[in-house]
Amino acid sequence: MLPRQSRYGFSPITRRPDYEWPGGKRLALYVALGIEEYVFGEGITEDLFPGAPKPDYVNTSWRDYGNRVGGFRLIKRFADFGVPLTILLNTEVYDHAPDLMDFARRHGCEIVGHGLTNSDTLAGRAPADEAAYLKAVADRIEEVEGGRPGGWSSPWLSQTENTADLLKKTGYRYLMDLRLDDQPVWLQTRAGPLLALPYALELNDSSTLIGRQGDATDFERMIVDEFDEMLEASKDQPLVMSVVVHSFISGAPFRLRALTRALEHITRRRDEVWITQPREIAAFMEANPHLAV
Repeated sequence: MLPRQSRYGFSPITRRPDYEWPGGKRLALYVALGIEEYVFGEGITEDLFPGAPKPDYVNTSWRDYGNRVGGFRLIKRFADFGVPLTILLNTEVYDHAPDLMDFARRHGCEIVGHGLTNSDTLAGRAPADEAAYLKAVADRIEEVEGGRPGGWSSPWLSQTENTADLLKKTGYRYLMDLRLDDQPVWLQTRAGPLLALPYALELNDSSTLIGRQGDATDFERMIVDEFDEMLEASKDQPLVMSVVVHSFISGAPFRLRALTRALEHITRRRDEVWITQPREIAAFMEANPHLAV
């Protein structure tokens, strides 16, 4: 046998318990919005123009557009369609763009821990340092929001061998980094089970529009096709679909227009879908732990 990860075992989709989501729905759908902050001139960055000379004001301004403009427009647009958003939050945004977080709070967004900044990575951190980092994010969210986050999504989807153990030990209940399945999966950790919610690695504007240089209509079509296919497949078993966007990417006007067309398509069939947030999916699975594999 080949060496394998040890967090979860093999479970074919054909051998699962059958159940329904709240309201008798078979497809659950959530949308995550990355709201991020970067250290100027240091660490990892997401760039539209790779290799820009330093100091890099060009890529910095592109990223800053998200917290000055794009984030507000995305939150408002999703609210107009009655689709609740989940914020993947770098907690430094509380200091650098407080108005945006006030706006998100007024619109009922869930807050998921996403690091202190997006110039960070968990990769290579010693266990004590990683534990302190995860706790610092949860502590800051609790300080501002009045409650600790249930969910975690790693900056750059980075992990160490200890991340899942430390997340559970720190009090996080569900992870949004992985797409191993179309249903929630229990990950095994030294501190007890941690729920992995299906997370869109490809239905993600960063990997698709920046990483693979797709265009806005490509992304629109991907969302529509994924939705139609999963809605059809959900006749046989309950499923979870996710979409991931970022304030500085999908918040650009031409991309927002294409994203809006995908939203129109989805919400025309909202009576058939549980449009929700990760905290609600996690709460359902925690109340019915035998349903997740």
